[in-house]
Amino acid sequence: MDTASSHRLAARHQPHHDGSARYVGDLAPRLGQHVDLLVRVPAGADVERVFLRSVPDGEPHFTAAVAERTDDTGATWWRAVLEMVNPEMNYRFWLHTPEGGRWLTAAGLHDHDLPDATDFRLTTHPAPPAWAAGAVVYQVFPDRYHRSGDSPLAAWARPAAWDTPLRTGDAEALQQMYGGDLWGVARRIDHIQRLGATVIYLTPFFEGRSNHRYDAVSFDRVDPALGGDEALIALVTEAHRRGIRVIGDITLNHSGDGHDWFRTARADPASPEAGFYFLGDGGPDDYATFLGVHTLPTFDHRSAELRRRLYEGPDSVIAKYLGAPYHLDGWRVDVAQMAGRRGDVELNRLVATTTAATVRAANPDAVLLAEHQHDASLALAGDGWQGTMSYAGFTRPVWSWLVEKHDQKDFWAVPGPIPDYDAARLRATMTAFGAALPWRGRAHNLTLLDSHDTARFRSLAGPERQLLGAALLFTLPGIPMVFSGDEVGVLGEGLEEGRKPFPWDESAWDRHTWQTYRDLVRLRRSHSALTGGGLRWLVAEGDVLLFEREDERERILVQISRAGHPPVAGEWHAAHLLGGPQLVPGRDLPCEGPAVHVWSVAR
Repeated sequence: MDTASSHRLAARHQPHHDGSARYVGDLAPRLGQHVDLLVRVPAGADVERVFLRSVPDGEPHFTAAVAERTDDTGATWWRAVLEMVNPEMNYRFWLHTPEGGRWLTAAGLHDHDLPDATDFRLTTHPAPPAWAAGAVVYQVFPDRYHRSGDSPLAAWARPAAWDTPLRTGDAEALQQMYGGDLWGVARRIDHIQRLGATVIYLTPFFEGRSNHRYDAVSFDRVDPALGGDEALIALVTEAHRRGIRVIGDITLNHSGDGHDWFRTARADPASPEAGFYFLGDGGPDDYATFLGVHTLPTFDHRSAELRRRLYEGPDSVIAKYLGAPYHLDGWRVDVAQMAGRRGDVELNRLVATTTAATVRAANPDAVLLAEHQHDASLALAGDGWQGTMSYAGFTRPVWSWLVEKHDQKDFWAVPGPIPDYDAARLRATMTAFGAALPWRGRAHNLTLLDSHDTARFRSLAGPERQLLGAALLFTLPGIPMVFSGDEVGVLGEGLEEGRKPFPWDESAWDRHTWQTYRDLVRLRRSHSALTGGGLRWLVAEGDVLLFEREDERERILVQISRAGHPPVAGEWHAAHLLGGPQLVPGRDLPCEGPAVHVWSVAR
């Protein structure tokens, strides 16, 4: 083995703990419970003693770990016990070596002290539903999925035939309607089932004044242009019959300016609805808005009546659609990082925890996810959102490593082009954002290559690298989400272009992409280590990523090669699951690229 390979595999010989079920005795402990924590120390790591440091009631406390066993690789497993003194417990490990002490935190192994923000976290807050960690989500933008022909368009809509090019860059683009509806989703649910997805995520179904419907004019009814309440009920019923769940999308940050509440607020300053918004006294157009968009007035969550109607208690909008006759399986909350925040008003945590309590009471088996475009660590303690859309911790670093077009004018509103990362920077970014979360929150984040709010990843990365991104999507921790059309090769460089109608003429599909997505979905759903296992990075250099997912039952080895690279010496007996040869110790791993290889490692 050459020196380069030796350095690359150094991570395999470092102590490891990641907060997953492989290393934590109970991921949903009770207050006061004692939880076993394990640290795996490989042979040759020269660790003499291990201590657990926790911070009960704010005071650092050290507990000696016990070397419990040695496995067939020669690694020693150390066990320490954490008492859940507080609802949220931070912890880390202090390792004694002949060269000095080392801190093992969620940010990795370090020879210097780190802030507590990098600690592992374990909480006693209610766990997400058991089905969520193994889910594969399929995002549907209803107007663009399938048109049944049974739902009339609104009077304001600008009708478009299914093959009409999208309008872009003008106000009329948001009124361009292709006529897709919920009846259409139900009639084409076979496609979702063939892909292997287990959850349909619908962008808003409330009546609005745009094709995206984030400008709701009422939360009391499903948009008639989507088929109304009857169509949503029929879709959920059919999905459930097939073992597929359905989650809705709602904004708790704002409504549309045509909403019943907003119209009442402007007409009657003495009305309860006047307290639902930040209304100024400078005239009818003086009110707070979402990002300066005048059609999207911002909610003022100081109003108890707003909270009661929207997300607090059994009579709220949130509760209504989780029960009969709709029976949704959860919600995704739009721009959740902004809800309840404006100037000196800071009620974001209240919005999250109150919504979560309502969801648990209405349907304990429902999931609550949120949109968050940057650091979501303060929002994922576990008593509010159960996961967020992982733009910062997954999507951005994957784009930065895999896209070939780096000359975009901005990168999700960050000035300048998309960064050009090597694998080391991808790993560093994912580690930094992952380290800030409890493992349970990280495992329930929606991971995605793109969405209705982005260009299509394929348009910037190309077909081959799209499949590399898809491999990361289905093999790294998180709940993978596929935006409708990605699986058949839909293109679109801008936001509007990315929302083009689904191509039901299968002759237009990229059949290799379609089959690869199906293979990856099947792979993920067939292996518990990919849905609930821990994560250990082994190689992250230049054009190659090599990592291990492991639970009590199996170990999965994944190699993603962006391009050809120097060989990495193998140390495993492993059977190929996808794209690769059998592995035996001493044989180099494949070094061609672009390529994806997945192996099952002998235990």
